[in-house]
Amino acid sequence: MSATLEEGGAAAAGGAALPARPPFLEILSVGKQFGSFVALKDVSLSIAEGEFVSFVGPSGCGKTTLLRAIAGLDPATTGVIRQAGREITGLPPAARDFGIVFQSYALFPNLTVARNVAYGLRGPAWTRLRIAARVDELIRLVGLAEHATKYPAQLSGGQQQRVALARALAPEPGLLLLDEPLSALDAIVRLHLRQEIRALQRRLGVTTIMVTHDQEEAMGVSDRIVVMSRGRVEQVGTPEEVYRRPASAFVAGFVGRSAMFEAVVDASPGVLRAHGHVLLADAARGMLYGTQVNAFVRPEEVRLGAAAVAMPGAIRMEVVHLEFLGATCRVALESGRLRLEADATAEQLRKAGALPGAKVPVAVPADAVTLFPADV
Repeated sequence: MSATLEEGGAAAAGGAALPARPPFLEILSVGKQFGSFVALKDVSLSIAEGEFVSFVGPSGCGKTTLLRAIAGLDPATTGVIRQAGREITGLPPAARDFGIVFQSYALFPNLTVARNVAYGLRGPAWTRLRIAARVDELIRLVGLAEHATKYPAQLSGGQQQRVALARALAPEPGLLLLDEPLSALDAIVRLHLRQEIRALQRRLGVTTIMVTHDQEEAMGVSDRIVVMSRGRVEQVGTPEEVYRRPASAFVAGFVGRSAMFEAVVDASPGVLRAHGHVLLADAARGMLYGTQVNAFVRPEEVRLGAAAVAMPGAIRMEVVHLEFLGATCRVALESGRLRLEADATAEQLRKAGALPGAKVPVAVPADAVTLFPADV
């Protein structure tokens, strides 16, 4: 829930409701074309002050183009963008109130850490004493106090990214834009730094938009996620909403891991027929008999062995592959043309006898099947 809605609810609970504040950033029917290529089409989005929002989607979906339109680096072809009530659609980047961190860091190699952070602090409002205090504050905030006099080449990738973040925050922007900020780092550093970025964002309260190809990264830090495809917004919601209640077949297939299979709604309520098998699906209740659907099942929902036998609608499937994931294994299952995946611990696999080539009982809870009408 956005900050605006929470405030409105709190006011209502305490008596007279206060008028909701306007969103901090409004994107209204924004489009962007490069020649005949349509990169964004009719994108609308509202972001509350202090929110952390991530744009995710496959390569070429328009997420970076939308970020650059907000920054004015690639101005929108159509539509309106407002920040804090001020229309910024046609303003040059220098006239907009944002800080940005790029994937490549874009640090000045001939400037020290301190001078990189201070680079954007110019004008009569930034006296020498105020600049020194601000630089010192931010360098300490990102944990680089002992590296203030070093040059970028003397720092690790993670440290360079911290410098880039401090530099973007130095002018006290109302909006922080992060363009694939962690993609060049190794997995351990990426995990640690994303937690640091989120903690810093919460501490400063700066409205933040991040573009990332890493779904886990977006899920871990975001208040809301914007899922995009082919220049359009497919769904906007909290990480849980997008994961648990996808708004389209694209979102169901893109966010997280799911097995997808074609099925037909049976005459019996809540029953599907899929490649010669009968499966229970609460989502099929109310659908017309014969409706062709695409069904999605997440691997953590699939039950194996005794747990499956105890459920209605269990079927036997062959274990075709085991993928070791650390605490769990992902089991690829097959029966004819029906294919599922299951996540299970080593102990669960042992009890179920789930070895490659073995046939084991498999069941899916009726409330764990997500359905969308097939494009016929």
